[in-house]
Amino acid sequence: MKVDEKIQLSDLGGKLTRLFELAGEKILAIERSWDHGLGTPVFTVDGQYATRGWTEWTQGFQFGCAILNFEATGNEKFLELGRSATLECMAPHVTHTGVHDHGFNNVSTYGNLRRQMQEGVIEKDEWERHFYEMALKVSGATQAARWTVTHDGGGFIPSFNGPHSLFSDTIRSCRSLGLAHQLGHVLMGENDEAISLLNRMIQHAESTARFNVYYGEGKDAYDQRGRVVHESIFNTNDGKYRCPSTQQGYSPFSTWTRGLAWVVTGFAELLEFLEVIPEAECEVSGGMGVVKSFMEKAALASADFYIHSAAAADGIPYWDTGAPGLAQMGEYLSVPADPENEFEPVDSSAAAISAQGLYRLGKYLGEEAGKRYRQAALKVANTLFSAPYLSEDSRHQGLILHSIYHRPNGWDQMQEGCKVPSGESSMWGDYHALELGLLLQKELEGKPYLTFFDKE
Repeated sequence: MKVDEKIQLSDLGGKLTRLFELAGEKILAIERSWDHGLGTPVFTVDGQYATRGWTEWTQGFQFGCAILNFEATGNEKFLELGRSATLECMAPHVTHTGVHDHGFNNVSTYGNLRRQMQEGVIEKDEWERHFYEMALKVSGATQAARWTVTHDGGGFIPSFNGPHSLFSDTIRSCRSLGLAHQLGHVLMGENDEAISLLNRMIQHAESTARFNVYYGEGKDAYDQRGRVVHESIFNTNDGKYRCPSTQQGYSPFSTWTRGLAWVVTGFAELLEFLEVIPEAECEVSGGMGVVKSFMEKAALASADFYIHSAAAADGIPYWDTGAPGLAQMGEYLSVPADPENEFEPVDSSAAAISAQGLYRLGKYLGEEAGKRYRQAALKVANTLFSAPYLSEDSRHQGLILHSIYHRPNGWDQMQEGCKVPSGESSMWGDYHALELGLLLQKELEGKPYLTFFDKE
């Protein structure tokens, strides 16, 4: 990736305005046409959102888009849409014991609404705030209860694949535990044991940093600093680590770039969260210094890998760094990504997620140490919020084009005359583009910095 040292946040002002204008049109188009009896919209097929019965992990993004768009534009029709849909549809997600997606579904809805109330974006109502907080407390505890103990006494929140499976995706669901902890909640276990949600959050993060992120320290023959594996497999009889794996990537020994994106952003925002946590609360986890150390190591390694080894010159990555067709594309990282090439698809959703993490990491590191990461984030945003990624077509329900869901399963739409999937959108890609856009807009306007937690 070619980091642009000259681009300024102010340069994106017009693009941010257009982003939210288009988003509003897309949100309303989906609401008019979507049959909620079909489940949750996941990705587009020929420009129209469709479902995919794997897990219901995108409904919070659907309604979260409306909530974020209200905050960016002040248009209360989006607040009403997001608020009423959260009330009517999201309760099952709060108590869902079978998934690793609580940070996606519930923080994107209940969490954003509560945050807006805390910041005065929406009118304060004590009972409404208590409603959101109860949902977030239950969600955090439910997510923490989904737990696998590792051989060394640590543990992790397993993916929907089962107790053996540690996904990189789940690092972003750790925020559901962190927020519930900040709200004063605990998970109650057998014999009334009070289980710290903060400690479980840290343990999961430590397992992710240890097993899913590589540091060029000889873990295996393909160890490269910053490489991320989608999934780690454990023997559930004794809790021992067995091997890397992947569900949506090309290989356990390459990097599926959306998995990389979850790690970049997940660790960056957890580092921000630790800044407001009293040091004494981390003593049971080895102390604040130990916790920050492994998180910083993972965040820096993965962010550097994204910049140097995953993203093309314009900041957009292809779907997997080891995808076989890339070998036929020459020096593909030294030029802008080509979403309509004939060898391998790009994944704009990985870019939207990663850009937020790069910006947050840059803020965390400080003005000078973090400048390179912030500039990289602005470069990605500048690319995403322009053609050929920003969808200007009113007939297309997607906001950010050229997103990939599951390349190995062949789930993504192939346009006529093309050899690889392109031209379609995903609910997580659209949501994270809006989350990135709102983060940058609030920075540009001097409004409170966007976090999932309370800053005071």
